[in-house]
Amino acid sequence: MAAPAASPVRAVPVVDRDSAGGPRTTVHVAADEQVFPGHYPGFPIFPGVCVVELVHRSSLATPPETGAPVTLQAIESTRFLSPVFPGDRLTIELKWARRGEHWRCDAVAGTDRGRAATVRLRFTEGSPPC
Repeated sequence: MAAPAASPVRAVPVVDRDSAGGPRTTVHVAADEQVFPGHYPGFPIFPGVCVVELVHRSSLATPPETGAPVTLQAIESTRFLSPVFPGDRLTIELKWARRGEHWRCDAVAGTDRGRAATVRLRFTEGSPPC
């Protein structure tokens, strides 16, 4: 999956096809990501909004089993628990659930140090409008 043109994040989630616990992706957060120089100069931390972007990309890469495309409607909640640093490997575990007309994707993003963030996204079925 290519990175959206409007996002400064170059990292691309890789789907873990061997995950027994549900959809999961991994992302290498390269030290040369262009968001690092301006975010806490001298102590680079991957911005939380970029973690949310990677969760969004991961959810699009692992949609619900209906086969229909999904479109993001809302970020329902986020909670940042620990920093993500240059060179970290971010693992994103996703759980999809139908909620009426919508799909909810609950995600936990973590590094080798533990949980970095929890994110809840709401989607509708169908492609985004042109």
